[in-house]
Amino acid sequence: MSAIPQHIAIIMDGNGRWAQQRGLPRAMGHRAGTENIRRIVQEAKALGVRYLTLYAFSTENWNRPGPEVRALMAILGEFIDRETAALHAEGVQIRHLGSLDGLSPQLQAKVRYALELTRHNTALVLAVAFNYGGRADIVQAVRAIVREGIPPEAITEAVIADHLYTRGMPDPDLIVRTAGEFRLSNFLIWQAAYAEYYSTPVFWPDFGPEDLKQAVAAYGQRERRFGALPQAARQ
Repeated sequence: MSAIPQHIAIIMDGNGRWAQQRGLPRAMGHRAGTENIRRIVQEAKALGVRYLTLYAFSTENWNRPGPEVRALMAILGEFIDRETAALHAEGVQIRHLGSLDGLSPQLQAKVRYALELTRHNTALVLAVAFNYGGRADIVQAVRAIVREGIPPEAITEAVIADHLYTRGMPDPDLIVRTAGEFRLSNFLIWQAAYAEYYSTPVFWPDFGPEDLKQAVAAYGQRERRFGALPQAARQ
């Protein structure tokens, strides 16, 4: 690998289609997708990635049928119950991006427990974007800035970044989307300004360590210019 991204963000797409291809309920696809998280976390750690952000449930996902939403909530609770202790033992810090509004008190308590238990871990930061939307992220940041009375002339990009859910985290270097789609779907729209993109036709439940390595290898072949000219053109 010629370059390892410090921060990889993944839009975990294709769970429902994975299930439909197998004649299974969509909820089974979401469950399979959740079970896939552990091996991707382990591979990201092995590669030397420091931050891994997973898009698990968007603010728009509330518009899905009630049974599917309830299944997603139940699966999140099961994931926390099943995986938190193991992730903690491996030195993984769990972060939540998004709002807890709309989640049951029991699920909110589970999320807070996982965050508190792992808050000092440093091997890898696993940020789970759940009940998250990029536009909502910016709105809540603006509201916080107004509440703090920061004058308009003092508002900079750094100030806004420090009020986003991702405060303290570097912007993503690489955004991966599974299932062949080519859109952000309201994911990290501020933070992704200069991210590299990688799309794969593989559905998320089938996205394995070798697929992650391919994404990182493709990233290593990119020249990140951040608006500047290529090195050769400057000579």
